[in-house]
Amino acid sequence: MSMDEEDPGDRLPDFAERVLDLAERIPPGRVMTYGDVAEWLEEGGPRQVGRVMALYGGAVPWWRVVRADGVLLPGHEQRALEHYRAEGTPLRGSGRTGRGSLPRLDTARARWDGRRDDPGTRPAHDGRPTHDGQEARGEQGAHGGRRARDAQGRTGPDGPPGHPDGSA
Repeated sequence: MSMDEEDPGDRLPDFAERVLDLAERIPPGRVMTYGDVAEWLEEGGPRQVGRVMALYGGAVPWWRVVRADGVLLPGHEQRALEHYRAEGTPLRGSGRTGRGSLPRLDTARARWDGRRDDPGTRPAHDGRPTHDGQEARGEQGAHGGRRARDAQGRTGPDGPPGHPDGSA
């Protein structure tokens, strides 16, 4: 095998590739819940999306894929909060969760539905129709090499986010 050929063992599952592609397209200051991502992709569910983010999400803006209740990702609250503040993501006061004075995401205000005003910049996902019935246009997984390395344990600058329920 030449250096230009990809080892099939280095490739991510198609579902994982689509989850990561969508996570990369969420605009700064906006979020999608695990369930939103699964619904938008018309595949899997919140737990499957969470598992993908736990295993491979370190090289994408993982802080933009969140729990529906707005609670920050356990074990990564401070790093996520830094990103939210830098991006201007809507936050609200802390809840009564025993987590100190950490704010929560204001998911009602921060939620992104996967569409943008400019149809040419709408996220693409394997040519399936978008929620407005038009076919999405865009590149296929242009980051396969980076993600293949992630699958082997190397991650992006923020490291792996961990599973949404706190497990590895």
